[in-house]
Amino acid sequence: MARQKDPAVRTQLLERAARMLREREPITLRSLVEGTGVSTMAVYTYFGGMDGVWRALRQEGFTRLAARLAALDVPDDPVEELVAVAAAYAVNALEHPDLYRVMFDGTVDLEDVDAAEATLDYMVRAAGRCRDRGRVAQDVDPDRLAREVWTVCHGIVSLVVSRVASRRTLASGIPLLTAVIVAAGDDPAVCRRSVEAGWVALRPPQGSTATASTSTR
Repeated sequence: MARQKDPAVRTQLLERAARMLREREPITLRSLVEGTGVSTMAVYTYFGGMDGVWRALRQEGFTRLAARLAALDVPDDPVEELVAVAAAYAVNALEHPDLYRVMFDGTVDLEDVDAAEATLDYMVRAAGRCRDRGRVAQDVDPDRLAREVWTVCHGIVSLVVSRVASRRTLASGIPLLTAVIVAAGDDPAVCRRSVEAGWVALRPPQGSTATASTSTR
């Protein structure tokens, strides 16, 4: 009778692999299980080997992003919703920087490509509502608008996660996203208010005196 797999062991190994990435420790079969209380056989049992670990690690980033997007409170304002989805993407990256780096490593296959691509659909649907509600021009392609918003967000958060720029760089999301959506046809003043509301999770607290830092922790 085959031994039943314990999901906790799989999660433990993924978390350890992510931490080792953060600490820039070399990840090998033996180093991955060191101190975990499981043998190297567990890597084969749960992942089929080290290649499977990398695939699972990449997929885990999208799994956590999907969970965050599914739990998002959807505002009535479609532009605010579009930006809130982008903000959730950024928050997920900042909370899981190690997984975020692996998510876009094209040298590693995904376990479920459709599930990963479905995370962008949240943004596409919100962009479609912007068009349907008359906030952007009727000839705007929701997929293109979503990808433009995602590109801005991805660029900003990548700079912060890689420690090239400080967290204060996140504030640039407001004018940049406003410019993208206004170019699609929205009213500048109304758009700015919607973007500010959607991006609120990434704005520093009122009265914050935090100085710029390249640390993401």
